[in-house]
Amino acid sequence: MKLYSIDTGNFKLDGGAMFGVVPKSFWQKWMPADENNLCSWKMRCLLIEQGKRLTLVDTGMGNKQDPKWQSYYYRHGSGDLIQGIRNVGFSEDDITDVILSHLHFDHCGGAVEWNNTKTYYKTTFKNARYWTHSTHFDWAIQPNLREKATFFKENILPIQEAGQLYFIDKDAHQFEDIDFLLADGHTEKMIMPKITYQEKTLLFVADTIPSHAHIPVPYVMGYDIRPLQTMEEKQSILQKAAAQEWSLFFDHDPLYDCATVIETEKGFKVQNLHQLYEI
Repeated sequence: MKLYSIDTGNFKLDGGAMFGVVPKSFWQKWMPADENNLCSWKMRCLLIEQGKRLTLVDTGMGNKQDPKWQSYYYRHGSGDLIQGIRNVGFSEDDITDVILSHLHFDHCGGAVEWNNTKTYYKTTFKNARYWTHSTHFDWAIQPNLREKATFFKENILPIQEAGQLYFIDKDAHQFEDIDFLLADGHTEKMIMPKITYQEKTLLFVADTIPSHAHIPVPYVMGYDIRPLQTMEEKQSILQKAAAQEWSLFFDHDPLYDCATVIETEKGFKVQNLHQLYEI
């Protein structure tokens, strides 16, 4: 097995939204905000090479939304999904599986793209099986009022229409050395792939812990639908990560791919920030 971190670019989100009720005076030392209180966040994906199987976890927000919509999120940085895959020696046609941790636009938007004439949508990875959770899929196509603005049908339905949609809860046994944890605090049935790699454990922690600045248990996003449950899920994950020396892979940390954590009398702390290749 080989693992690759794929940078799909950066975007900006309100710092208060990203840290919920935690005061700015606490979080700004880790994530400084600009004059509009916006912080820069990475959209980071994970590529897993296992023999002839090439699995991509998440796809970033993609490029198909119009420029006005893109401007709301201040897209910046040099990262690009397809170029990132090519930079590590593969092409989009080599991808055999795409695991979507959840179907918010910044995690699944790159799964679907325009055709050359922008007359219809097509899947970005034509040879891949796309995986989500069946309950989360239903949740996304019939969205609640709180999440409606982040579930876009053009990111989701073309996958089903192409016959490439599969459900982790029905066929998860097909993945060797990858288990799947589920979380319901950020959104219903979010998938967190847990990968056994060189006798170590790497957890793609998705939006339960989007960056190293979110390690403290009370630091949960205002976007979470069930913040108290997110705190419980974080507590459980961090206890296991500290005890078993897991590496946590962050999807939104602007600087670091991963971290290990320790448990102290004052709570959980970052032990070591590192890049994926340093595992």
